[in-house]
Amino acid sequence: MNVITDVAAQGLTRALAEQARTLTHADLPDDVRELARQCLLDYVACALAGAQDEVTGIALAEMQEQGGSPVATVIGHDARLPVLSAALVNGTASHALDFDDVNLAMTGHPSVVLLSALLALAEERGSSGRDVMAAFVAGYELQCRLGLLLAPGHYNALGFHATATLGSFGAAAACAHLLGLDAERFATALGIAGTQAAGLKSMFGTMCKPLHAGKAAYHGLLAARLAQRGFTSRTDVLECPQGFARTHSPDFHPEDALADPPGEFHIRNNLFKYHAACYMTHAPIEAARKLREKHGLTPERIAAIRLRLDESCDRICNIPAPRTGLEAKFSLRLTTAMALAGVDTSGLGSYSAQTAADPRLVALRDKVEFDFRDGLPNTLAELELALTDGTTVRAVHDAGVPATNIAEKFGALVEPVLGGAKTRDLMAEIGRFDALADVRGFIRLCGT
Repeated sequence: MNVITDVAAQGLTRALAEQARTLTHADLPDDVRELARQCLLDYVACALAGAQDEVTGIALAEMQEQGGSPVATVIGHDARLPVLSAALVNGTASHALDFDDVNLAMTGHPSVVLLSALLALAEERGSSGRDVMAAFVAGYELQCRLGLLLAPGHYNALGFHATATLGSFGAAAACAHLLGLDAERFATALGIAGTQAAGLKSMFGTMCKPLHAGKAAYHGLLAARLAQRGFTSRTDVLECPQGFARTHSPDFHPEDALADPPGEFHIRNNLFKYHAACYMTHAPIEAARKLREKHGLTPERIAAIRLRLDESCDRICNIPAPRTGLEAKFSLRLTTAMALAGVDTSGLGSYSAQTAADPRLVALRDKVEFDFRDGLPNTLAELELALTDGTTVRAVHDAGVPATNIAEKFGALVEPVLGGAKTRDLMAEIGRFDALADVRGFIRLCGT
């Protein structure tokens, strides 16, 4: 671990808590508010589509069996649950398809955890859209700052799933903000979140990955509620001896966590997904799509495939021979083969055991060879194809460029669940989210 003096590390948790606690809706520039609405649009689309997934059904059945006061909407279902249970189920649903947004500062999925916790709490309280939006951005910024605090070792070297671990802190901060906690209880909520935070990258390709998002929402919301009631914890959880930083990363960079991000807000670097797979597969998919379209390629014309990527991708999404739809989302080989064969990688039905076993795709998949390099952007892919006629073609793509036009994605995911009229109503409500005096009507539109 990097050596940090006591003076430099003192008060880090409180400083980050105060940055989050004091952020107001008035502090948000117009483009940041629009980005927050885009995150909400993407979240609702992913949650409604993911609500139909098997993992959501299992989580919902378990939480229903636990019982409790039915005060919060289960997205995509005609069901209501206690606040914490709803946060868990909705968090699991929104991450079930691995189609939700990403921020590389935290190396994880920011919105699913925050909004699953916030919307459940806001429905219970009848909060305004302005208050939810300010709380969302506060939590978003804090979890990105924590990503920089612990980078790169937390995610890359030790294998923690940042959506789960840092998301627990982010959800705690967002919910503490919405509850209006004072400085002491806000920092306490981060301590309670930190002692619960967990999640392993080794679980990618299983139902545990979406559960990570659900549990992080649950942990963060629980932390804020307990802190509000006077529950105690350390208020220096990040920097203290045997605290979160020292037990969860070989790296510790408080100066990076406290620095103003490029562009002032981390949310300005939010990345939306257009393929229903791990974000590190997006650049190879796009490079493959470019070559297929430019050269009119068919699988039979491809003799060899070489993929140059940052070496970190090998530990994120390199399941060599996936057997299930979930595993397929974390297979660089198979997703590249799918794109080369013209399979719709944005289609939810494309990721299945049948696709994983398709002989034509398997033959392409097994032609992929890797050239992993140290120091490349992990959003960059260089794809080289040797064709059967002796020629070689190449393409490069960087998936690290933010884009915000997700209305088409929203319609494609939501309309099959809610129908056209309700889809349009829901999109209109998100467009005027800041003006909502009470978000409960909006949240209930997300049920069925």
